[in-house]
Amino acid sequence: MSYNDSVVVVCNDSINPVGLDWFCPETGIYTSLHPTVQLPTRPDIDVVTFTFSQKHDGQTALIDSAAGYSVSYSDLFPLVQSMAFGLIEKGIQKGDVVLILLPNSLLFPVLFLSVLYAGGVVTSMSPLSSEFEVQKQAAHANVKLGFCGAKHVEKLNEMGVSAIQVPDAFSSNQEFMEYCDLLKPRGDVKLISRPAIHQDDTAAILYSSGTTGASKGVVLSHGNLIATAELFVRCEASQYDETSSSNVYLAALPMFHIYGLSLFVIGLLSLGSGIVVMSRFSIDEAVQAIAQHKVTHFPVVPPILAALAAKAKGGCAGSLRSLKQVSVGASYTTKKVIDDFVQALPHVDFIQGYGLTESSAVGTRGFNTRNLRKYFSVGLLAPNMQAKVVDWVTGSLMSPGLTGELWLRGPGIMKGYLNNEEASREAVDKDGWLRTGDIVFFDLDGYLYIVDRLKDVIKYKGFQIAPGDLEEALISHPEIDDTAVTAGKDEVAGEVPVAFVVRSEGSSLSHKAVMDYVAQKVAPHKKVRQVIFVQSIPRSPAGKILRRTLRNALASKL
Repeated sequence: MSYNDSVVVVCNDSINPVGLDWFCPETGIYTSLHPTVQLPTRPDIDVVTFTFSQKHDGQTALIDSAAGYSVSYSDLFPLVQSMAFGLIEKGIQKGDVVLILLPNSLLFPVLFLSVLYAGGVVTSMSPLSSEFEVQKQAAHANVKLGFCGAKHVEKLNEMGVSAIQVPDAFSSNQEFMEYCDLLKPRGDVKLISRPAIHQDDTAAILYSSGTTGASKGVVLSHGNLIATAELFVRCEASQYDETSSSNVYLAALPMFHIYGLSLFVIGLLSLGSGIVVMSRFSIDEAVQAIAQHKVTHFPVVPPILAALAAKAKGGCAGSLRSLKQVSVGASYTTKKVIDDFVQALPHVDFIQGYGLTESSAVGTRGFNTRNLRKYFSVGLLAPNMQAKVVDWVTGSLMSPGLTGELWLRGPGIMKGYLNNEEASREAVDKDGWLRTGDIVFFDLDGYLYIVDRLKDVIKYKGFQIAPGDLEEALISHPEIDDTAVTAGKDEVAGEVPVAFVVRSEGSSLSHKAVMDYVAQKVAPHKKVRQVIFVQSIPRSPAGKILRRTLRNALASKL
């Protein structure tokens, strides 16, 4: 069956991409085909106040996919306020950094929004992170307080970070006394003062590899996160005739990552949508949750998309009939996976999207119409966003159809990298253009296509892995003299970390020993999956690792 024969639920043709008035040959600037969105101009507004000031008729905000308990919209903001004032009473001051080291749960959005409402700053990371990784990020971000599970409490305390153990659900168990004390009602919250918070104040520090090197702390403001809600999340949700409050999303993406955070912790709560939360992903449990809760929207990464297509082909399509849209992002999706999905679930509107931590997830979103169904594009520029396509060698500005590095500008672009002015200047120029490191082109309808990547980041099952982080772990081994890590192609994961290693003279270090050593120092998704022993690492005259040379060498071995 061809795409044109499939019955796809698509949005109305509110955008008319005829002509090229969205591209200026003189400046090389591409503008969004979407209408401009009016963002709040008041400087003295925070993202939490903005989120809960939006009008909608949503009833249930968060639902636990396994246990079935839920939090209503009427209860959510009072919970956030109670915990925020509990944090203030505990001594959290404006600008203090709080670490959230937790899996997905109904409590994650409450904790995140509470910290921001109290004037604090959130930094988040995977609960599977190693002690080495946690210590590094906690020190760099100057973390004062951490919310975590039982296994991290003692480790955080040893690092000098006050740790609060958080239950899997709302609980009054004495084991979680400190947490419960924060959550208790505090009477008339109007009598409790909180610091003045402005749009330009820092709200979050999320870690990304950027275009090169080790992970860096991406500093996002309250204004950036408001842009996330309005330009990314609302833009996607508004593609259909139904109200946003009638939509039900399945939250399988991790909330500690910008993709899941932008949707399930910030944007959707301003729209009144229902969010079904999975603490850990299982395709069978996902299918069950979709059927039970009549899920309409399922944001995924490519491996989940492939698993969903396989389940549909295997006879579960009936359980997925409530799905209206499936969107994929965070990593490259192969043509085969897309073909399989569209053929298995022709009633579902499939779209791709593009965004970065550095752009607060704001970039492009797929936009299928009755006449245009561009499944292999990452979509149109989000409202209020501008782009350039720049030849990375000559600096020439490229017109539609020609490839170059994507530069983005708009209200989602980060404030900069924490304590790293040089990297900030390299990433964002004086005119506000973010160099993404991705090689792209726009077609004549204004749709963006990702062709390749200049940057070093490895994308394993949608997770970003900075080669520099793995190189730091590898070089600490006493029998390794030099090392470099790059991405190897993988049918299931998309990419996997491959380590090129120079052993010390006389060393008999094995491939397995290297992989086991790194596995002890990093989160499971960051593990090195292949080791290649070499005599030397190719470097530029300035000493930079020539990763493209390594990738080419790796490709020639396949």
